[in-house]
Amino acid sequence: MKANPQRPLPNPDDSLAYKAVIFDLDGTIVDSVELIVISFQHAIREVLGREVSREESIVGVGRPLREQMVSFSPEHADELVAVYREFNHREHDRMLKLYEGILDLLDGLAGAGIRLGLVTSKSRYTTQMAFDLTGIGSYFDATVCADESGGNKPSPEPIWACLHQLSVSAEDAVYVGDSPSDIQAARAARVKAIGVTWGVFDTATLEAEKPNALVHTIPELAVVLGV
Repeated sequence: MKANPQRPLPNPDDSLAYKAVIFDLDGTIVDSVELIVISFQHAIREVLGREVSREESIVGVGRPLREQMVSFSPEHADELVAVYREFNHREHDRMLKLYEGILDLLDGLAGAGIRLGLVTSKSRYTTQMAFDLTGIGSYFDATVCADESGGNKPSPEPIWACLHQLSVSAEDAVYVGDSPSDIQAARAARVKAIGVTWGVFDTATLEAEKPNALVHTIPELAVVLGV
């Protein structure tokens, strides 16, 4: 992917050298969008006996799975989670992949001495599945998964937990994600927020959250991060 030379690249603060970059996982580092959509549709069909649109499937992405399932059916949430996970885990290695250019970006950041963190609403088990498949786990100095802090995104708690593990202050860090809850969590944690548009949510949805920067390609993200 190439950045459009006619479009100025957004930079949240040209003078800021980040000491830590914290990433979301799904829709930011790994391309799991279709896997998520199909898993949701399968679970709703099997448990509730109805079809849901792509838009309905992604509306809650970025929050923990059970929270999303409660919005479909509080009384069937546990069963929905179980059916979703069985299908998702079965199809995981076939459908999930890294976005092109992510490895080069992680290499560049690590080579520049920037601490890397990961804050995701995935469980530790499924996060490890992604690490095992892609080999990216060794890049991250700290990883915080769902229910491993005092709250989940859009709460700032998981980002604060990650910052604590990285020994970096909020003013020296940035969070990169593809969902409204990512940007909301970053703002609540008082770190800079960068939205990316190659994941689940469209440009207008992310712009409405007023991130410090919004990027459309991984080369643009590399420029904003200074690598």
